Amino acid sequence: MGWFSWKKKEKKPVEPPSAEELWTSCSACKGMLFKEEWIKAWKVCPICGFHEKLTARERINQLVDQKSFHEFDARITVSDPLKFKDDKGSYAEKAEQTKDKTGLKEAVITGRGKITDIRVVLAVMDFNFLGGSLGSGTGEKIFRAIEYALRHRMPLLIVSASGGARMHEGIISLMQMAKTSAALARLHEAGIPYISLLTNPTTGGVSASYAMLGDLNIAEPGALVGFAGRRVIEQTIKQKLPDEFQTAEYVRDHGFLDMVVPRKELRDTLGRLFRYLQNAKVE
Repeated sequence: MGWFSWKKKEKKPVEPPSAEELWTSCSACKGMLFKEEWIKAWKVCPICGFHEKLTARERINQLVDQKSFHEFDARITVSDPLKFKDDKGSYAEKAEQTKDKTGLKEAVITGRGKITDIRVVLAVMDFNFLGGSLGSGTGEKIFRAIEYALRHRMPLLIVSASGGARMHEGIISLMQMAKTSAALARLHEAGIPYISLLTNPTTGGVSASYAMLGDLNIAEPGALVGFAGRRVIEQTIKQKLPDEFQTAEYVRDHGFLDMVVPRKELRDTLGRLFRYLQNAKVE
């Protein structure tokens, strides 16, 4: 008998990936897309060009130079000043469920990083967190990001993705509109560049405050940009609105946006714009 003996391990058969792992469908045209390629293209449909929503982390990875992002104020989270409840449960419970689901503590991630080697302060919203709604924690994080940009004289980028103010916090939520806008006014007076990037959707109290206060306001193709919803407006004015109403292109053509930039061009475009604005502010 040999010195050693062992049983040959049987290799488990490798299961082929499921259809759900390989394929996805476009939310707009319903076309079938090879998932890996779609993700590499930052979730832009190669058939119709629809720009699917990105999480805040995905957006940061897309825009910021590798290993240059440093998050701050990560501990700031949801507060429940009104102890809000409705027939679906309490706001506190809903917030905790959302935190567990998204891995976030609020609807925005803030920090500093580099975009094409330019040092920038960022505030990037995430629609997956309670519809990207503007709560007291969201407003506080954005306010602190603006103040950081002011103290360190660094240009600011805010990426909006929101359904508007967070009704669960009532007037406390609405106060964040004035709070962030006042901070941006100080940034403007100091001559520090601010670019606002509007993504799908940017509506309500966010579009009525910091999202439209940039030195340059730019948006992704097809993004929903507006204040009140289409149905509310039609019922109010008793008229049928154009099919393209409240798209980024429509808003740009009517003078409320400066540019509409495809996702794949955003990083380089932002780099060029920040360089231009920095030089213009100095001069």
